[in-house]
Formats: sequence, C-alpha cells, structure tokens
Amino acid sequence: MHNAEFNDLRLAQLYETLCPWGRSDQFFLDLANETPNSRILDLGCGTGQITLALAEAGHSVTGIDPAAASLTLARAKPGAEQVVWIEGTSVAAPANAFDLALMTNHVAQFITDDGAWLEVLADIHRALAPGGRLGFDSRDAVAREWEKWTRFGTYQQRPLPDGRELETWTEMGEASGELVTFVHHYVFSGTEEVLLSRSTLCFRSEETLRASLKTVGFEIEGLYGGWHYETAGQGDGEFIVVARARK
Repeated sequence: MHNAEFNDLRLAQLYETLCPWGRSDQFFLDLANETPNSRILDLGCGTGQITLALAEAGHSVTGIDPAAASLTLARAKPGAEQVVWIEGTSVAAPANAFDLALMTNHVAQFITDDGAWLEVLADIHRALAPGGRLGFDSRDAVAREWEKWTRFGTYQQRPLPDGRELETWTEMGEASGELVTFVHHYVFSGTEEVLLSRSTLCFRSEETLRASLKTVGFEIEGLYGGWHYETAGQGDGEFIVVARARK
C-alpha cells in the first residue's frame, strides 16, 4: 500500500514506537514556545505526537492530515479534545488563522509534484496571519541518505507493547532526479505475512526551497543543516527552514 505506515491502522499504531520523540520534535516545540499561546497549524499531523505536545504547552492547535487511520489514533489519545482535527489537506486550512504553521518529520518531502508543492506553500501563506511563520524540515540530497536504505543497513528487531516482536527494514527502489522511491517492510512474530509500505520522497535542493518560498511570499529567517542550528551543509544532513509570511 502507498504510504501504509500512515493509512493502515495496523502500522499507524506503531508509528510512535518506531519514531519516538526526538531532537526534531523538540526543535519545533521550542520554536513554537518562542511565542506563548500561539495559534498553530500542524500540517501532516499524523498520529498527533507533536500536535498534542503543542496543545499541552498552552497553544491553540489545529492538526490536518489526509490519513484517516492516523487521525483515528490521534483523536483517541488523552488531551485530544484540546485540538481541532481535520481530515484533509492544506486546502482545508482557514485563512488568516494561525501564527505558526509546521510540517514536521519530513512531511514536505511527501509532496513530490512541484506544482503541488507551490500550492501547499500558498495555502499555508493564506492560512497564516500577517507576519506568521512556517517551520519545516527536508533532507539534504547532498547527504544521500537513501544510499543507507538497504535491508542490511536498516534491519531492526524490537519488542512491541503487546508482547509481540516486530522486524522492520527499508529497501530503496528507484532514484530519479529529486525523487527517491523506497519500501518499508514489517513482519510480526507468529505470522509470515510481510506488510509493505511504498513511498516516494522529493529531495529538493536548498536553491529550490529558497526559490519556492520566495515565489509564494515567504522570507527565510533561517535555513539550518542540523537540529543545533548548524549551517546548511553541516550538521544532520537536513534542511531545517524557518520562514516568515510577507503580507
């Protein structure tokens, strides 16, 4: 299934076990907390890991995601009643309603079409109040992280809360231009069934990110290479972008 880790309930409920709170989540939470009691849009909120942390920190939060399975899990969590949850895409974001918009955990890279990427940025710009900010992350293609996506390089076996064991690994498929296709594999103990999740990510260059943000009316405040504000090209093989909407 395409993007099954978000759309298949069996896999979506594993997301936070496989991707626990880390430096990236803390970076964006700290960014939000620079302005207390902000109105925040979490676009691509998934199962709500950072969404709920933002709400707990006192912000007014709206989470939008097209994956019904992920939202089902998010809505069932403690504190979920503090968040406005919307099943949809950036088009569903209300206008002039937010002080900060976030796309965390490389959500931006799942938007693989250049035209669609500009439309999403334009939707976010429309959703932000004058002077509102956008924060997101996107892997730096120069780091060529996909070359590590082999069974040997990614294989893990771990216990699950229900007592089962889970084997996971990732294998790269095709790399063409900015696009890289790969497949996540999941095998639960006691079954021979292999659940697959096929995805494609877009590895945009720094130049492309800067140009696209400028096109829709954003001014970049910072573009970093790591979670400790390293210069682009250094740090963690990331582009971490903070931009402000010009109105």
